[in-house]
Amino acid sequence: MNWTAGREEDGPVSYIQIGNQVVIITDRDTAGRLLKGALILSAAAVISKLIGTLQKIPMQNIGGDGVFGIYNTVYPFYTVLITIAAAGFPVAISKFVAEYEAAGDREGGQRVIRLSSLLLGVFGLLVGLLTYTGAPLLGSLIDNTHVIPSIRAAAAAFLFVPVMSALRGYFQGLQNMVPTAVSQVLEQTVRVAVMIILLLMMVRQGWGPERIAAGAILGSAAGGAAGLVVMLIYWKRHIRTAGRMSVNIHQAAASRGGSVVTRAEKADALGEIQAGQFESEYSARSRLQGRRQLAAALLRYALPVCLSALAVPLINLVDTFTVPRLLKREGLDEAGVMIVFGIYNRGLPLVQLIMMFAMTLSALFIPSLAEAKLKGETELVRKQCGLSLRWFWLLGLASAVGLAVLAEPINIMLYTDNRGSTVMSWMALTAVGGSVSIISAALLQGLGAVRAPAVHMLAAAAAKAALNWLLVPSLGTTGAAIAGAAAYLLAAALNIALLARLAGLRLTWSAVVLKPALALAAMAVAAAGTAWGTGATLGALGAADGGRTSAAAASLLGVAAGAAVFMLAAIKARLLTEAELAALPKLGPPLVRLLRSMRVLR
Repeated sequence: MNWTAGREEDGPVSYIQIGNQVVIITDRDTAGRLLKGALILSAAAVISKLIGTLQKIPMQNIGGDGVFGIYNTVYPFYTVLITIAAAGFPVAISKFVAEYEAAGDREGGQRVIRLSSLLLGVFGLLVGLLTYTGAPLLGSLIDNTHVIPSIRAAAAAFLFVPVMSALRGYFQGLQNMVPTAVSQVLEQTVRVAVMIILLLMMVRQGWGPERIAAGAILGSAAGGAAGLVVMLIYWKRHIRTAGRMSVNIHQAAASRGGSVVTRAEKADALGEIQAGQFESEYSARSRLQGRRQLAAALLRYALPVCLSALAVPLINLVDTFTVPRLLKREGLDEAGVMIVFGIYNRGLPLVQLIMMFAMTLSALFIPSLAEAKLKGETELVRKQCGLSLRWFWLLGLASAVGLAVLAEPINIMLYTDNRGSTVMSWMALTAVGGSVSIISAALLQGLGAVRAPAVHMLAAAAAKAALNWLLVPSLGTTGAAIAGAAAYLLAAALNIALLARLAGLRLTWSAVVLKPALALAAMAVAAAGTAWGTGATLGALGAADGGRTSAAAASLLGVAAGAAVFMLAAIKARLLTEAELAALPKLGPPLVRLLRSMRVLR
């Protein structure tokens, strides 16, 4: 078969002329495009998560601990429901769209997005109605009526977020990550802006905590609406561009005396040209007849992804349905329970920030592991897994000890008073298990054990529930913080046990516990001593006011001193060698050069 290739000027497509016929071939699946898309999505995810995490601090400052407690009671429930719509289905949609596009069947991809948007739109409407009407029932399960207005406010977001997630999946299937990235950042920005505006207005008008918290939750609906508007704008532009492209292709075919091929002919031609690369998968998809079969195929692919993504939010949801009920049994009224629960959650944004950093950093380790596994280099796989675990173990330990030691000045700096500092110190320990569970889950998935991390996290959620019922009645929210730290450590331990078996890891008590303990002790002394010295110095100079300014100075200088001492102690104790530092993807070589310039390394 004779054919020639060219490129249309008005769009990022190539065409192949086969005799008198023209076939459209997309070139979006190049490695450079994929890498650029991954970087765009990663940057957008970091920015949006950072905005979403840090917004909790001004919320508490404006609304108080009661509002903060109600918000943190309802939001995990909302997150679980949104995860069902926004986690698995975009992945399934992107996969199907990519297959149709690769086979030259653009109409098939658009059929997928139309059907999935309808399904998710109906799903969102039903879940929204059930959430709104079932708010009193959920309030009784939580054992607190103050959460009912916030649950009803959360229902509004289901009108927008599911359809938005479907459109994101469509563009990701086209390997165009920009719409998803823009909508993610704008969604979080609008959500936080609306939340803060409503908080200020409601507090000024003297509304009660339950109504103020509902106003804050409404920010999620506003953010979802903004994100959906962005995706619809991109969709309209995409359809307009595709229409122009189709006209150009018809004109190109006519100028060559040919005609545009049918969808089946495109698929047949592409199968011959690309040596059957997509033949089996596309043929299976092309045999799906009608909406019912396509919907079933989408569900089959999306549901396992949803179940895996639900594992992490379930740990926070455990607190929603156990801690308020257990606190109420200790004699607190409903308003008092929400205040205590809000104080308990003060440390949550900081722990989430540490875990978000760990999740972002984990992406640096996976490509080298995947390459080593692909080449069959078993020893290199073992070394990469061992190095990754050691990095994140030390990161989690250092973050936890630093936050625990500096809990009081950090608490005052962020929340104006020191209530709940002890609970924050215990919650800081969550950073250890959280960081290690994140990297170990990523390593397991890189080695092909995809479902195991989700199963382990579900086991951790069950342990969290059991420990809450055991510890909260006697220790209050301190018991809940201890239960959280233990649950994440369990998930990390289960992951590491499986990883050790798959990768042949050998862990020693000295390397894991004894050597880090010395570095951590030095770090704790440096951080606490610097914080105390800063407060004493400011007091002697008459500059200390006992409030946020002096607490901020003590916190920031304490963090800097602790981090510096820990890095020096870790290098001197050979917890991290120069070769291992240099092996850190992307960050290693510049870090080694910096430490050499400071004469830490010789």
